[in-house]
Amino acid sequence: MFPTLIGTVVIAGIVGYVAEKTGFTHNGYLQSIIICVGGAFLFYFVRLMFGLKFGSAGFDAILSSIGALIIVPTHWRR
Repeated sequence: MFPTLIGTVVIAGIVGYVAEKTGFTHNGYLQSIIICVGGAFLFYFVRLMFGLKFGSAGFDAILSSIGALIIVPTHWRR
């Protein structure tokens, strides 16, 4: 359980960095990483409590990180 949590955080951080580096978001590196890690934590605990999952833990981390970046209001896009 603990290694899965650490892997989720690492994958979410990478997704946040890549999203900012490619120009998908314009929040700033730290803000995007925090949003991704928060979304991944939330979905990880939903997965534990309710058994809701879309695939492996890594795939769920990627999906939840991208979903958090889309759902969380970002800075006004130009």
